[in-house]
Amino acid sequence: MSLTALALCSRALLRLGAQPIASLTEGTAEAEVAANLYPGIRDALISAHPWSFATGQAALPRLTAVPVADYAYAFQLPAGFLRVLSAGQAGRGRGIPYRINEGKLHADAEAVTLTYIFRPDESAFPPFFATALVARLAAEFCLPLTESASRSEVLFRLAEQELRQARLVDSQQDTPRAIEGFPLVDIRG
Repeated sequence: MSLTALALCSRALLRLGAQPIASLTEGTAEAEVAANLYPGIRDALISAHPWSFATGQAALPRLTAVPVADYAYAFQLPAGFLRVLSAGQAGRGRGIPYRINEGKLHADAEAVTLTYIFRPDESAFPPFFATALVARLAAEFCLPLTESASRSEVLFRLAEQELRQARLVDSQQDTPRAIEGFPLVDIRG
């Protein structure tokens, strides 16, 4: 089954013990809670970790308007942008100072390569992330639908365990970065 917002919300409702929904606009309490809470929870969970499936790089287009102070250039952020990981130039994804201000990236470099977290389509979610998201959705949906604080607490603890497991799995999909430019190592020669 292809992952969609509807499928993820229905799985969370089933995990909660509620009825699954056929549409996010069907007018039931479950659909209303899911439609209102899902986008924010999804974006918060994606933004909370540099997930391999939601990390991208882009050469940013420079804007004609310049920042008022501190930096020389302003750049347009990519579509679906959620959070910056680093900025660089000349074929490197990190290494330059920058600031996000009013939805633009400000820097002194004439060209910027941005490494960032973006909002992927639900169909791109790997199983480990989808499981963590469903667990978090169930925990968030619990209080408005069941009014059970104790059940909600248990679901939040389970969601945290799922998130830790998902981060562990995702972290194994990249070569660990070596320490660069550490003064104590450099002194040894």
